[in-house]
Amino acid sequence: MRLYLSSFRMGNHTHRLLGMLRGGRRTALIRNAVEGLPFRQDSLDRDVGDLEQLGLDVTLLDLRAPDAVERLQDFDLLFVRGGNVFTLRRVLAETGADAAILELLHRDAVVYAGFSAGPCILSPDLLPLAAVDPIGDMPDPVTTGLGILDRLFMPHVDSPGHPETADCTRLADQLAAQGLPHWRLRDGDVLVRDGERDDLLT
Repeated sequence: MRLYLSSFRMGNHTHRLLGMLRGGRRTALIRNAVEGLPFRQDSLDRDVGDLEQLGLDVTLLDLRAPDAVERLQDFDLLFVRGGNVFTLRRVLAETGADAAILELLHRDAVVYAGFSAGPCILSPDLLPLAAVDPIGDMPDPVTTGLGILDRLFMPHVDSPGHPETADCTRLADQLAAQGLPHWRLRDGDVLVRDGERDDLLT
Protein backbone atom coordinates (compact mmCIF):
# COMPACT_ATOMS: atom_id res chain seq x y z
CA MET A 1 0.00 0.00 0.00
CA ARG A 2 1.27 3.45 -0.92
CA LEU A 3 0.18 6.61 0.92
CA TYR A 4 1.52 10.17 0.88
CA LEU A 5 -0.44 12.11 3.50
CA SER A 6 0.42 15.76 4.00
CA SER A 7 -0.72 18.24 6.62
CA PHE A 8 -1.00 21.03 4.06
CA ARG A 9 -0.58 21.18 0.30
CA MET A 10 2.25 19.02 -1.04
CA GLY A 11 4.38 18.93 2.10
CA ASN A 12 8.18 18.94 2.19
CA HIS A 13 8.92 15.45 0.87
CA THR A 14 7.56 15.26 -2.66
CA HIS A 15 10.53 13.15 -3.76
CA ARG A 16 8.97 10.30 -1.79
CA LEU A 17 5.69 10.73 -3.65
CA LEU A 18 7.41 10.65 -7.02
CA GLY A 19 9.34 7.54 -6.00
CA MET A 20 6.16 5.71 -5.02
CA LEU A 21 4.54 6.56 -8.35
CA ARG A 22 7.13 4.40 -10.16
CA GLY A 23 6.99 6.61 -13.22
CA GLY A 24 3.21 6.97 -13.29
CA ARG A 25 1.83 10.46 -13.92
CA ARG A 26 -1.95 10.12 -14.34
CA THR A 27 -3.40 12.08 -11.42
CA ALA A 28 -7.00 12.57 -10.29
CA LEU A 29 -7.42 15.73 -8.23
CA ILE A 30 -10.47 15.17 -6.03
CA ARG A 31 -11.92 18.25 -4.36
CA ASN A 32 -15.24 16.97 -2.99
CA ALA A 33 -14.22 17.96 0.54
CA VAL A 34 -15.11 21.56 -0.38
CA GLU A 35 -18.47 20.63 -1.87
CA GLY A 36 -21.04 23.21 -0.81
CA LEU A 37 -18.41 25.76 0.23
CA PRO A 38 -17.82 29.01 -1.67
CA PHE A 39 -15.85 28.19 -4.83
CA ARG A 40 -12.36 29.65 -5.05
CA GLN A 41 -10.75 29.36 -8.46
CA ASP A 42 -7.38 30.53 -7.12
CA SER A 43 -7.34 27.65 -4.63
CA LEU A 44 -8.14 25.12 -7.35
CA ASP A 45 -5.52 26.61 -9.65
CA ARG A 46 -2.97 26.38 -6.84
CA ASP A 47 -3.64 22.68 -6.31
CA VAL A 48 -3.37 21.95 -10.03
CA GLY A 49 -0.17 23.97 -10.25
CA ASP A 50 1.41 22.18 -7.28
CA LEU A 51 0.85 18.83 -8.96
CA GLU A 52 1.85 19.92 -12.44
CA GLN A 53 5.13 21.31 -11.10
CA LEU A 54 5.99 17.72 -10.18
CA GLY A 55 5.49 16.67 -13.80
CA LEU A 56 2.10 15.04 -13.21
CA ASP A 57 -0.83 14.97 -15.65
CA VAL A 58 -3.79 16.32 -13.70
CA THR A 59 -7.48 15.58 -14.24
CA LEU A 60 -10.11 17.25 -12.05
CA LEU A 61 -12.47 14.54 -10.86
CA ASP A 62 -15.83 15.15 -9.19
CA LEU A 63 -16.83 11.89 -7.50
CA ARG A 64 -20.50 12.68 -8.10
CA ALA A 65 -20.04 12.87 -11.87
CA PRO A 66 -21.28 9.95 -13.99
CA ASP A 67 -18.72 7.10 -14.16
CA ALA A 68 -16.31 8.99 -11.88
CA VAL A 69 -15.95 6.12 -9.42
CA GLU A 70 -15.35 3.65 -12.24
CA ARG A 71 -12.64 5.97 -13.60
CA LEU A 72 -10.62 5.86 -10.37
CA GLN A 73 -8.84 2.74 -11.59
CA ASP A 74 -7.51 4.65 -14.61
CA PHE A 75 -5.18 6.82 -12.49
CA ASP A 76 -1.78 6.28 -10.91
CA LEU A 77 -2.41 8.85 -8.18
CA LEU A 78 -5.54 9.91 -6.31
CA PHE A 79 -4.89 13.30 -4.71
CA VAL A 80 -7.66 14.23 -2.28
CA ARG A 81 -7.44 17.82 -1.11
CA GLY A 82 -8.68 19.35 2.15
CA GLY A 83 -11.97 20.88 3.20
CA ASN A 84 -14.59 19.42 5.54
CA VAL A 85 -13.85 15.80 6.45
CA PHE A 86 -17.53 15.01 7.08
CA THR A 87 -18.56 16.43 3.71
CA LEU A 88 -15.90 14.29 2.05
CA ARG A 89 -16.96 11.18 3.99
CA ARG A 90 -20.58 11.69 2.97
CA VAL A 91 -19.62 11.92 -0.72
CA LEU A 92 -17.48 8.80 -0.48
CA ALA A 93 -20.34 6.87 1.11
CA GLU A 94 -23.05 8.09 -1.26
CA THR A 95 -21.05 7.43 -4.42
CA GLY A 96 -19.42 4.15 -3.39
CA ALA A 97 -16.00 5.72 -3.83
CA ASP A 98 -15.04 4.55 -0.34
CA ALA A 99 -15.28 0.88 -1.31
CA ALA A 100 -13.60 1.51 -4.68
CA ILE A 101 -10.66 3.34 -3.09
CA LEU A 102 -10.18 0.64 -0.47
CA GLU A 103 -10.14 -2.03 -3.15
CA LEU A 104 -7.56 -0.15 -5.21
CA LEU A 105 -5.35 0.43 -2.17
CA HIS A 106 -5.46 -3.18 -1.06
CA ARG A 107 -4.44 -4.24 -4.59
CA ASP A 108 -1.67 -1.60 -4.51
CA ALA A 109 -3.09 -0.35 -7.80
CA VAL A 110 -2.88 3.36 -6.94
CA VAL A 111 -1.09 5.86 -4.71
CA TYR A 112 -3.40 7.75 -2.35
CA ALA A 113 -2.22 11.25 -1.46
CA GLY A 114 -3.64 14.55 -0.31
CA PHE A 115 -3.72 17.00 2.54
CA SER A 116 -5.83 17.80 5.59
CA ALA A 117 -9.31 16.24 5.16
CA GLY A 118 -7.98 13.96 2.41
CA PRO A 119 -5.72 12.02 4.81
CA CYS A 120 -8.07 12.47 7.79
CA ILE A 121 -10.66 10.33 6.02
CA LEU A 122 -8.33 7.33 6.33
CA SER A 123 -8.56 7.43 10.15
CA PRO A 124 -10.65 4.80 11.98
CA ASP A 125 -12.88 7.29 13.85
CA LEU A 126 -13.67 10.78 12.59
CA LEU A 127 -15.87 11.95 15.45
CA PRO A 128 -13.12 13.82 17.36
CA LEU A 129 -12.70 16.03 14.29
CA ALA A 130 -16.14 17.54 14.93
CA ALA A 131 -14.22 19.90 17.21
CA VAL A 132 -12.56 21.32 14.08
CA ASP A 133 -14.92 20.71 11.14
CA PRO A 134 -18.62 21.69 11.28
CA ILE A 135 -20.88 18.66 11.59
CA GLY A 136 -24.03 20.08 13.19
CA ASP A 137 -25.94 20.90 9.99
CA MET A 138 -25.32 17.49 8.41
CA PRO A 139 -28.15 14.94 8.78
CA ASP A 140 -26.91 11.50 9.84
CA PRO A 141 -23.19 12.25 9.43
CA VAL A 142 -20.88 9.32 8.77
CA THR A 143 -18.28 9.35 11.53
CA THR A 144 -16.39 6.15 10.76
CA GLY A 145 -13.36 6.65 8.53
CA LEU A 146 -11.92 4.20 6.04
CA GLY A 147 -9.70 2.63 8.71
CA ILE A 148 -6.53 2.50 6.63
CA LEU A 149 -4.62 4.31 9.39
CA ASP A 150 -4.36 2.89 12.90
CA ARG A 151 -5.14 6.21 14.59
CA LEU A 152 -6.51 9.69 13.95
CA PHE A 153 -4.65 11.91 11.47
CA MET A 154 -4.28 15.39 13.01
CA PRO A 155 -3.01 18.09 10.57
CA HIS A 156 -2.08 21.76 11.07
CA VAL A 157 -0.80 21.30 14.64
CA ASP A 158 1.56 24.07 15.81
CA SER A 159 1.42 25.66 12.36
CA PRO A 160 1.40 29.46 12.68
CA GLY A 161 -0.38 31.09 9.79
CA HIS A 162 -2.91 28.32 9.18
CA PRO A 163 -6.45 29.40 10.17
CA GLU A 164 -7.24 26.05 11.82
CA THR A 165 -4.02 25.60 13.77
CA ALA A 166 -5.42 26.77 17.13
CA ASP A 167 -8.34 24.32 17.01
CA CYS A 168 -6.20 21.47 15.68
CA THR A 169 -3.47 22.01 18.27
CA ARG A 170 -6.03 22.16 21.06
CA LEU A 171 -7.62 18.90 19.91
CA ALA A 172 -4.25 17.16 19.55
CA ASP A 173 -3.28 18.27 23.05
CA GLN A 174 -6.58 16.92 24.42
CA LEU A 175 -6.01 13.57 22.73
CA ALA A 176 -2.50 13.42 24.15
CA ALA A 177 -3.75 14.24 27.65
CA GLN A 178 -6.29 11.42 27.38
CA GLY A 179 -3.63 8.99 26.21
CA LEU A 180 -5.30 8.54 22.81
CA PRO A 181 -2.81 7.77 20.02
CA HIS A 182 -2.89 9.99 16.95
CA TRP A 183 -0.65 11.16 14.11
CA ARG A 184 0.35 14.75 14.93
CA LEU A 185 1.56 16.77 11.94
CA ARG A 186 2.74 20.32 11.46
CA ASP A 187 2.29 21.91 8.04
CA GLY A 188 5.15 20.61 5.92
CA ASP A 189 5.11 17.19 7.64
CA VAL A 190 4.08 14.10 5.69
CA LEU A 191 3.01 10.62 6.78
CA VAL A 192 4.26 8.07 4.23
CA ARG A 193 3.42 4.41 3.83
CA ASP A 194 5.25 2.44 1.17
CA GLY A 195 4.50 -1.17 1.94
CA GLU A 196 3.77 -2.09 5.57
CA ARG A 197 5.47 0.71 7.51
CA ASP A 198 4.25 4.22 8.36
CA ASP A 199 6.93 6.93 8.54
CA LEU A 200 6.25 10.45 9.80
CA LEU A 201 8.56 12.80 7.91
CA THR A 202 9.11 16.18 9.53
